Amino acid sequence: MQKNDRIRLKIEDMGVDGEGIGKLDGFPFFVKDAVIGDTVDAKIMKMKKNYGYARLMEVVEPSGIRQEPECACARQCGGCQLQAMKYEAQLDFKAKKIQNHLIRIGGLDGIEKPEVMGMEDPWRYRNKAQFPFGTDKDGRTVTGFYAAHSHRIVPCTKCRLGPEENQEILEKILAHVEKYRIPAYDEETGKGVLRHVLIRKGFATGEIMVCLVLNGKCLKAVDELSASLQEVPGMTGIMVNVNMENTNVILGTELIPVWGQEYITDRIRDVQYQISPLSFYQVNPVQTEKLYETALEYAGLTGHETVWDLYCGIGTISLFLAKKAGKVYGVEIVPEAIEDARRNAELNGTENVEFFVGKAEEVLPGMYEKEGIHADVIVVDPPRRGCDPAALETMVKMQPERIVYVSCDSATLARDLKYLCGEGYEVKKVKGCDMFAWSVHVESIVLLSKLKSNKLKHVNVELEMDEIATGVLQFGNEEYE
Repeated sequence: MQKNDRIRLKIEDMGVDGEGIGKLDGFPFFVKDAVIGDTVDAKIMKMKKNYGYARLMEVVEPSGIRQEPECACARQCGGCQLQAMKYEAQLDFKAKKIQNHLIRIGGLDGIEKPEVMGMEDPWRYRNKAQFPFGTDKDGRTVTGFYAAHSHRIVPCTKCRLGPEENQEILEKILAHVEKYRIPAYDEETGKGVLRHVLIRKGFATGEIMVCLVLNGKCLKAVDELSASLQEVPGMTGIMVNVNMENTNVILGTELIPVWGQEYITDRIRDVQYQISPLSFYQVNPVQTEKLYETALEYAGLTGHETVWDLYCGIGTISLFLAKKAGKVYGVEIVPEAIEDARRNAELNGTENVEFFVGKAEEVLPGMYEKEGIHADVIVVDPPRRGCDPAALETMVKMQPERIVYVSCDSATLARDLKYLCGEGYEVKKVKGCDMFAWSVHVESIVLLSKLKSNKLKHVNVELEMDEIATGVLQFGNEEYE
């Protein structure tokens, strides 16, 4: 077998990135856009020592879970890896992905395949999208999404995941840059003006924000473009974000208002949030409500607990928790996010929350060891890389009764659970939440409880002779053998 050979495969499994896996004479090949149950013809693209990559050329016999993608750009675009798979099958794939990571990486044998909370309508769910701008081979300005594993732009203004208004906004911007011959940014030369456009929509309020990311501080005839964009129903604010760095990071730190508000407002249940261009806010509001309700359920709050919310962002989970907790402390490294969190607490009249700027692994030890602030419950919602080891160590030192771990990457989740379970905690509940329909990504929520035997290691008490004789220790309202 060598590159460019045509082969026929029966797809028997799927990789974590959504590729179909089929074997030829026992040798596995990864085939993008193939799904379990397909028989496909494929062309070998790359050979490794123990596996290979092949390109799907033809579906000879389609699987029962295969469907026709609704988006014409699905195969080229890097955003949706699973549009060829029926939605219920996607949920099953994601449940198995969580289960496999918890068993293989976390060492949690016996974990059952978790429920993954799905969507009734898995389209038009994204409240945020970032569109890169570039130039095609004919010299025309284009926008859309990057192809998988590249920075090649696949032109697309009709994404089925975002609000319908996005298309109108993008077409107005494309018309403007064509009229005034405004060059798109070129990553190789570092020249050009328009880099990205960020669009956010508050699904509960209908408010829309447009942020033009520029390699500079101004855009030609920006007031004319602003007037055009104001015609879009719901338009609330238009801003410029300055990013003149040679970097793959989309947003810079400097924001220049052009028109309207510098934020949009949205709601999850009865909690309001003000969201700026730099704010982290979950992209799927329908599923976010399910996610946060589950986290609140797992926290088991009765109104008296002290809760720490690590990696709190703009306070989205913190404000949910504060409704049923005694006191909530939120920690986030991004100063602008903490400013938003404090403003959101004031907006909702929530007084039993306090927010700190800094790394969780630095703030948490300081507040615990120096200030003596304990935790009955700790909620963590870290970035994809998971929790910092120092934060995990301090969490264990604080000995909360419960830890609620919200994760966007089940692999790093499993790694961190392995540590926590080795330090006196056990996994009680696991659930998935499909925040990113048609992609391979899935959120997970896990409840960990402190082992009863672990409590005894931290109890320094002299036992009376009758207690020793019976072998029972009364501690609080519970008995331990």
